[in-house]
Amino acid sequence: MYTIFGFYKFKKIKFLKKYKALFQKEIFKNNVRGTIILSAEGINGTIAGKKDDISKIIKIIKRQYRLKDFDSKNISESLFQPFHKGKIKIKNEVVPLGLKINPKNKKLNRYVSGKSWNKLISNKETLVVDARKPFEYDVGTFKNSINPNIQNFRDFPKYLKKVDKAKPVAMFCTGGIRCEKASIFLKRKGFKNVFQLKGGILNYLKKTERKDSLWKGECFVFDNRVSLKHKLKQGTYSVCSGCRMTFSIKDKKSYKYEEGVSCPRCYDTLSNSQKTRFRMRQNQINLAKKDGRKHKFQKEY
Repeated sequence: MYTIFGFYKFKKIKFLKKYKALFQKEIFKNNVRGTIILSAEGINGTIAGKKDDISKIIKIIKRQYRLKDFDSKNISESLFQPFHKGKIKIKNEVVPLGLKINPKNKKLNRYVSGKSWNKLISNKETLVVDARKPFEYDVGTFKNSINPNIQNFRDFPKYLKKVDKAKPVAMFCTGGIRCEKASIFLKRKGFKNVFQLKGGILNYLKKTERKDSLWKGECFVFDNRVSLKHKLKQGTYSVCSGCRMTFSIKDKKSYKYEEGVSCPRCYDTLSNSQKTRFRMRQNQINLAKKDGRKHKFQKEY
């Protein structure tokens, strides 16, 4: 069993190259995979490994940055390792918005969770904003939510400029970090009633009973699990090898679906040469499975 730990912390950080080298060494030594982003404004990451190994990495991060805890964290489990590699990256921002923030400003953010969140988004006057990308929204979202329909999170501020400042705004995203910045941006622009889902969708799904939940569908995650259900159990979605977009169990019944080749979303856009190439790749994977070998493109689930 593998433990998946998602976390972030807004904190002024120096010596990024030094910490990158240290963390890279430690995750390699402890066989931990995933991605950790380091920035002058903080740290953001999702890592996976055996429970004891994850605990070691968390202790090292907290010790180096002198942290009592993270701003947000979520923990789930998987029968397989959901990441192929372990990577430490240095970025200008912990999440790309084109908006640098002072960690002290985050203290002004208003967090809502559980029943209070359900009550807030059930109010007809509340504008419920899904701050994720359209393909994530298609996999699952909250009741009454709207999606800005933007492909790049850097375009999110442009959308927020169109929002009615008189309305209460309730925002949510996968782990909460995107909304941290978006909330600060809105307040700078004069919005008074801005709320965000504490801990993001993942914490909501983990702590909220299905019968009390206003979540519809599953939650997309950026690893090989693809999607998660309530209590953070493995979801039913897969990623197409042809277009790298998600598809459902229902999509598999379409004549346009072919394992390792295409799905209904990309079948009509792929050329015959692409389909032939993808079939050859899938055939190699099938032969490797038959011989008890592991192919480099073989999925781990």
